[in-house]
Amino acid sequence: MLHYGFLKTLWILKCFVSPTQHTLWILKDQPIKCYITAQVQVADLRISTSGLSKTPESSTSILSLCISRNEIVDVGQPTAASHPQLLKEGEITPCITIDEYTLRRKRLLELLPEKSLAIIAAAPVKMMTDVVPYTFRQDADYLYITGCQQPGGIAVIGHECGLCMFMPEPSPHDVMWQGQIAGVDAALDTFKADKAFPINKLHKILPDMINNSSKLYHNVKTALPSYMDLEAFQKASSRGQVLDLSLCTHELRWIKSQAEIKLMRDTASIACQALLQTMLFSKTSPDEGKLSAKIEFECKMRGAQRMAFNPVVGGGANGSVIHYSRNDQKVKEGDLVLMDVGCELHGYVSDLTRTWPPCGSFSSAQEELYDLILETNKECVKLCRPGTSIRQIHSHSVSMLCKGLKELGILKDDQSLSRTYNQLNPTSIGHYLGMDVHDCSMVDVDRPLKPGVVITIEPGVYIPPSFDSPKWYKGTGIRIEDEVLITDTGYEVLTGSMPKEVQHIKSLLNNHGHGGLMETQDSKRAATH
Repeated sequence: MLHYGFLKTLWILKCFVSPTQHTLWILKDQPIKCYITAQVQVADLRISTSGLSKTPESSTSILSLCISRNEIVDVGQPTAASHPQLLKEGEITPCITIDEYTLRRKRLLELLPEKSLAIIAAAPVKMMTDVVPYTFRQDADYLYITGCQQPGGIAVIGHECGLCMFMPEPSPHDVMWQGQIAGVDAALDTFKADKAFPINKLHKILPDMINNSSKLYHNVKTALPSYMDLEAFQKASSRGQVLDLSLCTHELRWIKSQAEIKLMRDTASIACQALLQTMLFSKTSPDEGKLSAKIEFECKMRGAQRMAFNPVVGGGANGSVIHYSRNDQKVKEGDLVLMDVGCELHGYVSDLTRTWPPCGSFSSAQEELYDLILETNKECVKLCRPGTSIRQIHSHSVSMLCKGLKELGILKDDQSLSRTYNQLNPTSIGHYLGMDVHDCSMVDVDRPLKPGVVITIEPGVYIPPSFDSPKWYKGTGIRIEDEVLITDTGYEVLTGSMPKEVQHIKSLLNNHGHGGLMETQDSKRAATH
């Protein structure tokens, strides 16, 4: 039996599909020619009515039917149909549903003044050489609002037009070399835009939209001449009506939804498991380049799309360079290695740091300094709760570190204490984390934290070889960084499964054979308070 609806009437038809004759026999054995290119099962068929027609043999009116396979449309990025292992039905990107994207657009409009318009361009493609592009990463604001992971588009959102997307139109040559990309149909069907036009219509449609708006917002980071050079945009700019949209989007992105929190937990878990395996690997391969390769391999094998940034792998004195990235030196016996790493999972990133001796044992001087950083990390994590600000936590960390560094004889008790401390640690205790590593930069660090905000806690000390300190501390860099989710009652350490206690690190490195078991147990453990 095949069932289908036509003009609100349910027709029940007995039929036999003949794949060899490309014929559908229906009703009184009357043949209707149809398009069948391979043997098919009835369950595989989609039946659509195309109107009434007459057979040559009689004047009896019958329904003309077209039978086709349910083909998966390629829109240039994963969908629930093309990648059911990544997305569920109703999701535009993994874990983020159509309803959530719709709510984001609604909340953005609530932040925008009446009759205002926002323009958000996709990130540009950046070239490594004249024909080789860097791996594309979408702008966080464009992705947050549209769900589109591809270049070439411009989104416009306003109270009257809703979400209007101007989409690229690939040529056959583009498709041959780069594959399918999302166009107008995908904007409407996949990303659920209210309106969509080819990008070559932008100069005809957008000026009227700008002229009818009282204020204009745009994403300054991805601003393009294609709309900035329009006369309407230039006039609005000269009147002081053009503002930075990130003031609004960062406000929205600051507090994570439950779906976003799940992605943040998952990307943190991947990074922890990968760093755990890399720590074990360092015992036999204490080489910055190999450790960098190992962490990237382990992250991608666990599902990460890319690293959040180039791994920092600083052995010995290289660890005192805060964002060291050469990763081209062997780690000497007895030296510490500092690894600052993070990966990206479906648009959300992780960021954590551990410092350890690949040889498996700390010197007494290393352990003294490490304990100071560890204690500062743990005390600052305890301060993470609603109502506290990053600035307040930072002030507490500076007090703890100054006191401890003076006790160790690294800082001298004189009038230039603050300036000298900044030479050893010019960084903040942490930053917001989410779709970008330093996320929501327009949100002030004095803002009281709220449930759903994710921050890092990363105390450290960076003593260059030239610094005037006891010789056993010279050329030492130590940082311990965790990701912390602010909850209703306090905090949850998203990277709590990654060892940081001295005894745990020693045990891990000196009992190499138990590494797999430790990963299984630790990766499921998180600190919640």
